[in-house]
Amino acid sequence: MKSIFLKLTVIAAFVLSFAACGDNMGETDNRLSDVKTLIEPVSGKSVVLEPAASAEIYFEWDYADVKEAGTAVYQIAFDRTDGDFSSPVYMTSSDNNGFNNSVKITHKQMNKIAGMIGIRASDTGTFKWTVFSSKGTKAVKSGQENTITVTRLAGFEDLPIDVYVTGEGSEGGTDLSKAHKMKAVAGGEFEVYTKMAGGKPFHFTDGITDASREFYTEDGLIKENGTSTVPADGIYRVTLDFNTGACSYTLVTRIMFYFCPDNALLFELPYEGYGIFRARKQTVTFKQESWGRDERYKFRMFVKENAGAGEEKEWEWATLNSTDSRPTPTSPESYYYLRLLNTTSQWDDKWKLMADFDGAPADYTLYLQADNPYTHSITK
Repeated sequence: MKSIFLKLTVIAAFVLSFAACGDNMGETDNRLSDVKTLIEPVSGKSVVLEPAASAEIYFEWDYADVKEAGTAVYQIAFDRTDGDFSSPVYMTSSDNNGFNNSVKITHKQMNKIAGMIGIRASDTGTFKWTVFSSKGTKAVKSGQENTITVTRLAGFEDLPIDVYVTGEGSEGGTDLSKAHKMKAVAGGEFEVYTKMAGGKPFHFTDGITDASREFYTEDGLIKENGTSTVPADGIYRVTLDFNTGACSYTLVTRIMFYFCPDNALLFELPYEGYGIFRARKQTVTFKQESWGRDERYKFRMFVKENAGAGEEKEWEWATLNSTDSRPTPTSPESYYYLRLLNTTSQWDDKWKLMADFDGAPADYTLYLQADNPYTHSITK
């Protein structure tokens, strides 16, 4: 018995000794060195920023030495060329919640960082970046600092809160009280589905008073104090991004009701004005299957990009909130919310019609308007 007790005592002492060694007598092991090498982009690299959402800059550095225990996390920091990173202008974690030794930063975000540095829109300027590695409560700045030179996008420092379309070529004409309000889809980003007259001037404003700022578009950029035109009469999807100064015009040739069971376009929803498309007194007969009546549907939108100069493409208005159930009279409004996809499918992201609409005339309406979620309704 005494022998067993002695053996247990020795084992316990060994375990305690090992644990004490591993955790520094209960203290956090935060042994850590700085990142020795910043790999990409090389110091002095120049980048002309682009407005495309997919445009990004890849940053990479060596892993920090964390000795025998733990894992470091990383933050990339940006500062002015005369700064010392004691109070960086901007910091963000690396990819994978800070565990990767790299991060991808979009051109749009780099444009904002450059603005925070003090570089004006469309100008070229230089600033620097480095990396902080941290473990526990300890953070260490890399001994290396790289410079990067960027040419900023042609955006605006003072972003509008609201934007309207007005002028002779707009569907509201020159009456500011009838200007078509654009939907704010993100900070400084707007879009509208609106009717325009070919060859007639229109412009954008940040309000509906005579004191409002005015904007126009030219060569794919937003500019101040002028007018624009489109080449032909039509319904256009117009997007404006005041962060980057970019704009786009897409001609909407038609929106169709798509009946999934037959993989068929049944009828068009004509444009009625101010973002509303409506087909009146249309009948949809459900398809009889062995398991019951099939009532699934979506909407197809046919477009020509580059203000109608591009080839016709087929986009899809589909469910914002996925569902596989028929709605009821008490279903939430969110059941009918829309999202735009630039791909199409027969069955994905569809809705179902209520049984009351099987073979019954009804009005089918899309509401693509500024002050409410994009949605649709089906009413008798």
